[in-house]
Amino acid sequence: MKEDFLHYVWRFTCFDVTQLQTTTGEPIILHRTGDYLQTEGPDFFNAQLQIGAQKWVGNVEIHLRSSDWYAHHHERDSRYDNVILHVVWEHDAPVFRKDNSELPVLELKSRVAPDLIHDYEKLMLRKEGLYCSHSVGQLPQQLIVLWLEKLYIARLQQKATGILDLLQVYQNDWEAVLFVVLAKNFGLNSNGEAFAMLAQSISFSIFRKEILEVHLVEALLLGQAGLIPAHPLDTYTVELQSWYDYLKVKYHLEPPEVSLRFFKLRPDNFPTIRLAQLAMLYHQRKQLFQSVWETRSIHEFYALFGVSTSPYWETHYQLDKSSRKRSKRVSEAFIQLLIINALVPIRFAYAQHLGRLDADAQMGLLHLIPPEQNAIVQKFKHWGISAHDALQSQAILQLKQQYCDRKQCLNCAIGVELLKRKS
Repeated sequence: MKEDFLHYVWRFTCFDVTQLQTTTGEPIILHRTGDYLQTEGPDFFNAQLQIGAQKWVGNVEIHLRSSDWYAHHHERDSRYDNVILHVVWEHDAPVFRKDNSELPVLELKSRVAPDLIHDYEKLMLRKEGLYCSHSVGQLPQQLIVLWLEKLYIARLQQKATGILDLLQVYQNDWEAVLFVVLAKNFGLNSNGEAFAMLAQSISFSIFRKEILEVHLVEALLLGQAGLIPAHPLDTYTVELQSWYDYLKVKYHLEPPEVSLRFFKLRPDNFPTIRLAQLAMLYHQRKQLFQSVWETRSIHEFYALFGVSTSPYWETHYQLDKSSRKRSKRVSEAFIQLLIINALVPIRFAYAQHLGRLDADAQMGLLHLIPPEQNAIVQKFKHWGISAHDALQSQAILQLKQQYCDRKQCLNCAIGVELLKRKS
């Protein structure tokens, strides 16, 4: 038994509400269970009930045992001064307010149907990957679609919050924020954090000064990343080292301590290639943030980000190591990943910054992109939740990370619906 089950029971009144009374025998009439905000402080806000002849409006706190009130030190926390009812599974000790009056307690142990407890325990038993994997396919598709949409909006808001935090660091310079966000996503999962640290190690005002010459941008990025060999062999690598040494002294640069991964990556995803593409993007696309904001169609995004590299990289994947000539143009599939993980979130964050509610416009772009193909999306498809576009595949990732992995079944629309059907 866990408190989240009691939260569910109280939230949806899944208990016998006839002849409710406190542990001291006073009758309770329940009008409203309250708002389940899942914030710090009491579990439910603005509940409405009547105890005896007295009507109350206030907060409700829920525990497994009454004594948990003291175990959690609520008697010292002023946020709990407005608690009007203590709902517990088992009453084992009286709880007193600051004025020494006893806090009313409702015990639920004898009021919850055994079948509901059994179904909850069965739901929470660990199955392969998903607690409800054997049942989720029975639910209406409309419920799944609506829940996935809410999950995606939550995921988008989560990303936007991080971007707005970054905006404060960069003192409202959206171009600088975009540079960091793009760098992280050019690094993909394998090198994303390292690329973000790399971007943050270079003041964007410095970066902006050097974008007129693509070789200087490459020298900045590859040098700060520690990818220029200590003893270069070919002419271009020797030149890159010389240019980076000059820029490092000129701008007092300190390379970040990053370790970039090549192992098990496809050559097109090597950090050298992704940094060379990022360098060319900023060399060719001035005022990039304005272009990102003004772009309206997915094909315009393909045109905006569909850059190649400087000629050296057509015959190289790494410095000093030649390879067969091949174009290293940014692919549409990679641009789709940028739209999903960088461009839509930063546009959404900017709309919020301007005071606009712009979720529908951003979501429209993701409806045009195929779902991401990864192990998580494939497993959910096997269990009965299929992604039909990138919005839904992102929502599935949110579902897995924020609900399934954390055993938040009773806060998930799927888990709640399954329990309702069995109760």
